[in-house]
Parts: sequence; C-alpha cells; structure tokens
Amino acid sequence: MKRFITYNFKYTQLIIIFAIMISTIGCKSSKAIAAAGEANPRLSAKQVVRAHQKNEIAFKTMQAKAKINITQDEKTQGTTFNLRIKKDEVIWLSAPLGLARMMITPNKVQFYNKTDNTYFDGSYQLLSDFVGFDLDFAKVQNILMGQAIYDLQSQAHKVDIQDNSYVLQPKRQDPMLEVFYLLNASHYKLDSLQLAQSVKRRILQVDYKSYQDIDKNVIPKEIKIIAVEDTDEALIDMEIKSVSLNEEVRFPFRIPSGYKEIELK
Repeated sequence: MKRFITYNFKYTQLIIIFAIMISTIGCKSSKAIAAAGEANPRLSAKQVVRAHQKNEIAFKTMQAKAKINITQDEKTQGTTFNLRIKKDEVIWLSAPLGLARMMITPNKVQFYNKTDNTYFDGSYQLLSDFVGFDLDFAKVQNILMGQAIYDLQSQAHKVDIQDNSYVLQPKRQDPMLEVFYLLNASHYKLDSLQLAQSVKRRILQVDYKSYQDIDKNVIPKEIKIIAVEDTDEALIDMEIKSVSLNEEVRFPFRIPSGYKEIELK
C-alpha cells in the first residue's frame, strides 16, 4: 500500500531534505578559522570566483556526527545523526539505533523510517518541487561543502562588498529564481547562500556561521538554514561534532519488506 502525502506536509519534507544535506560537516580535531581578512574592493568578479573555486574541499570519504535542531510552528526537536559521504557517489545518513536512514546517489533519493514502517524511493525531480529549485547530487554536495551550487563559469557575474563579504550574483538574474552568494573575505568559502522566488513568495537561505580547518581544508562548522514560503517558516540549526576524512566507510541500506511507500504529490 502506498501512502500519499499532500503539500500540507511540504515543510516537514523540506526540513528532512536540508537537514540531511547540511549535516555532514565537522571535525574530530578541528581548528577554528578566524575571519580576519579584509574584503578588497579592487578584486574583480572573476578573481573572486577563482579564489572560491581554488578552496574546494579535497576528500574521498567523510564521516561525521552532527546535532541538528529543527524549529517549526514554535516547536523545536533535535537529535544526532551519523553521516557518511563518498565524494560524487553517495551521501548516507543514519539516525540513532538505525531507526531511520537516507541514502542519496546521483540517480535517486531513498529513505526509510522504522518508527512508522514507511519508505521513500524517488527521483530528484520530485524533491526539487519541494525545495523550489532544480536539485541534483552535485548541488547537494556543494551545499554541504560551502560551495556555489551553480557553475560560476557559465555566465558573467558582478561583485559588491557588504559587511566585509563579497556579494556575488549573475549580471542577469533570472526573475523566476534570484541567486546570491556571500563569500568570506578570508577564505572565499560561502558566508551565505540565498535563493528567492518572488512569484511563489519562497526564500531559502543557508548561513555558514563559522568554519574550521580540517587537514588543510576549510569546512563549515556551524550552519543555519531558513526556509520561508508565504507565511510559513522553518529553521534548522546545526552543531557539528566529529569528523574523519578519507577512511574506509560502508553504506548499509536496505528498505525492509512490508513497509508502506510514501509518495509526495
């Protein structure tokens, strides 16, 4: 039997998706990075783009623990997840005792929940409808790493300075989806990612509150997500705990038999 969930359940799904996407980052023996740089008004947009791309994180695998607090309708709940990633191939998240698991690959998104015997097995297009912009594995992975989600070389950009961050945006914004990147003046990773759909009164903002040095990689440490649609708002706060890079990792995942399929419509 399939279970159908209407758009009244939309923000619960959106929270799940982004909690999973962002909860992958931390470090076992991390060193906090001080934002001591001063934004240089003489830098061109192309120079800022090159500096941002130069600091892309180099890793093969990552595993971490992250405490995630979700606030919706003035109610807050949180737990700690185990997260494992194989770069460009798998993102895997497991709740305590394996009560819920999700696995994201370039081809599909899957999760199951043992507390109510349900599962989801679907495409990125279905999830893209919920987050309000085209979603694929590369975009998910870039959000996790504090990188731009669209190809910055594909079109011309302009740059300004605001509160000591470089504000990068396309010279020709799409009126259906406006994109803004705020880049840190010290290490050129994202300070904030902002997406806006004015017609649908929808905003998604991912703020990277602090970063840390992990094996000479600049990786986000504290992240806050704000998702707004019309008068509805959801918040996700993450406290990153421990991470190890480039160790052998496994991705156990099997949907139990007899579970009900969740279909979003």
